[in-house]
Amino acid sequence: MAQYTMVERSTCIACGACNPVAPELFDYTADGFAFALLDDNEGITEVPEDLIEDLEDAFEGCPTNSIKMADVPFSCQRIEAS
Repeated sequence: MAQYTMVERSTCIACGACNPVAPELFDYTADGFAFALLDDNEGITEVPEDLIEDLEDAFEGCPTNSIKMADVPFSCQRIEAS
């Protein structure tokens, strides 16, 4: 199943937990905040199958739940009204 990822920058605390477990998926800005490498944090590029386990490890290890995973691109997700 396809997986997509992005980092919710507003909740990232720059803890540095994601890159060590998924260096091909996550890097940091000059300020130390994480972003998804595949598509500059857009969440529209499918994560390669061989990196899914790394993505899951980073997702589970994020202390603020800032790493997002979805089975559709984030640009295609419907935003529900409150």
